[in-house]
Amino acid sequence: MKYRTLAGEKVSVLGFGCMRFPTENGEIEPVRSTEMLRYAYEHGVNYYDSAYVYHNDKSESFVAQALGGVRENIYLATKLPTWRVQKDEDFELFLDESLKRFNTDYIDFYLIHALNKERFENVVEKFGLIEKLNKAKADGKIRHIGFSFHDDLDTFKRIIDANPAWEFGQVQLNYINTDYQAGLAGIEYAKSKGVDVIVMEPMLGGRLADPNEFVRGSLSDVKTPVEWALSFLWNRPEVSVTLSGMSTMEQVVENVKYADKAEIGMLSDADLKMLAKTKEVFEKYAFVPCTKCAYCMPCPFGLDIPKIFEIYNISSSKHDMDAEYKKLGTLADACKKCGRCEKVCPQRIKIPAEMEKVHRRLGG
Repeated sequence: MKYRTLAGEKVSVLGFGCMRFPTENGEIEPVRSTEMLRYAYEHGVNYYDSAYVYHNDKSESFVAQALGGVRENIYLATKLPTWRVQKDEDFELFLDESLKRFNTDYIDFYLIHALNKERFENVVEKFGLIEKLNKAKADGKIRHIGFSFHDDLDTFKRIIDANPAWEFGQVQLNYINTDYQAGLAGIEYAKSKGVDVIVMEPMLGGRLADPNEFVRGSLSDVKTPVEWALSFLWNRPEVSVTLSGMSTMEQVVENVKYADKAEIGMLSDADLKMLAKTKEVFEKYAFVPCTKCAYCMPCPFGLDIPKIFEIYNISSSKHDMDAEYKKLGTLADACKKCGRCEKVCPQRIKIPAEMEKVHRRLGG
């Protein structure tokens, strides 16, 4: 395992994202998930990224149980559910609950979750969350403070500049999203301000791990699609940790193995040009930027929103997806345009409007 510096700590270049554990009947499958976490730990992964809301509020407790006995050897990261903050005391309530779930006296890396302009103005500034975050660090409940982010570059810079005490920011980045949300310009700005960078969605919700035939054909076969995606990020000096939301033991084993090759400058100019060309091919066949994070779920009207969008995106390059779509039972035309999903979508997808397009293409 290779290591880099994050807020002065020696952290593994591969972080374990604790949002996509294997599940059974909607719950974390404990045996396989524990085996995955223990394998990662035994092979040098020391950064574990959870959140208050992951796996229906159960991820933190599960991680604590699965990694029992090694607390002093790992870094635990979790996040304040910004959209649930309704009053001044909520910050302490959520932080204390996370501490209880983790069975620990301190959180190594604590983030304000999924910041955008609206949440920054209507929650962070309204309830003084930056001041509360700084105080919690001073009190020893948090060791390092940061935020995760989903909005545009100007908003990212504004948030960076709002707190000189920020130690790190977590952004969505991959070789497709170079100019999306914070993008490459954002991580360069963060580092110029002394703020370290954690990357999420390196595989864009799995779409870069198992790309369509056109995207795959644009990639050199000297690396797997997963290796190209990880290489793009580990190549960058700004990136301290790359998170992977691993769902199978095979993914853990392969990612851990490849992390041993992580180096700044590991890609040539020719490699980077190839990935830029692949980005063009990908965007030609991408209908919606869904990463299957499932923040939009459950839908009150029974739609499996991430699955619908997955089939919709596949249909851009594979033209026999109508039957697969209809197997879902509850189709896109069941959307009642309540807007609940759109309010929580980190990608800011206009979900009700997109559902109309999906049904016209696949079910109309």
